[in-house]
Parts: sequence; C-alpha cells; structure tokens
Amino acid sequence: MKSWYRLIFSMAIPLILGSAYVSTSNTNKQILRHVVLFKFKDDASQANIDMVCQAFENLPKEISQIKGFEWGENNSPEGLNQGLTHAFLLNFSSEADRDAYLIHPAHKAFGKKLGPFLDKVTVVDYWVK
Repeated sequence: MKSWYRLIFSMAIPLILGSAYVSTSNTNKQILRHVVLFKFKDDASQANIDMVCQAFENLPKEISQIKGFEWGENNSPEGLNQGLTHAFLLNFSSEADRDAYLIHPAHKAFGKKLGPFLDKVTVVDYWVK
C-alpha cells in the first residue's frame, strides 16, 4: 500500500508544480516601469503642487499606453532623497508604448503646466525582473 501512495505522490507533485508554473508564467507579462521624481521650486505653493500632481494623475485617462500609475510623497527617514519630494510610477507594456507617451500631446501639455514649478527631475526606466 505504501508503494502505491508513493507512486501517486510522485506523479502528483510534478503535475501540481507544473500547473502552478504554467498558471504563473501565463500571468507574468513584461512591465516597463517609468519612475519620475520631482523636486518643486521653493516658491511653488501647495496649490501649484497639488495642481501638478492632479494633472499627472489625469494622464492615464488621456494616454491609453499607460497601463498602471501611482504616486506619492517622500516619506523616507533616511534623508537621502536629495530634495526630491514626489515620486510617480508609470507602467508600460513596451518601449514603443513608453515612447508614444513621451511625445503624446497630453504629456507635452502636462510638461507646460509643470515647468514653472519644477526645480529638479530624475527619471529612470527599467524592465521589471
């Protein structure tokens, strides 16, 4: 009887692991992350900063290539942010989608709203591993 259980168990494990691998690999699509970090000018009012953040938050409604979006304000206790206070994370399915976003009229219009209040920006793009 023990050998029968071992046989079933030895056959079941690869099936279970194999099906888990297949279902996981089918849902893992490549994601290109576009990370944007802002430092606003010292004289930018909170109303101006809020307007810029809201305008950035509206871009996914206007640019279909954006597959995901989130943002927040720096909360790190390390003090290593070099004055950068706001982080924005956008997801794209391809470099072509990211490139289309960069030249999109809505993105260009956003840049004009942002420009008068921006002191420094850092951008990093990477493929999720």
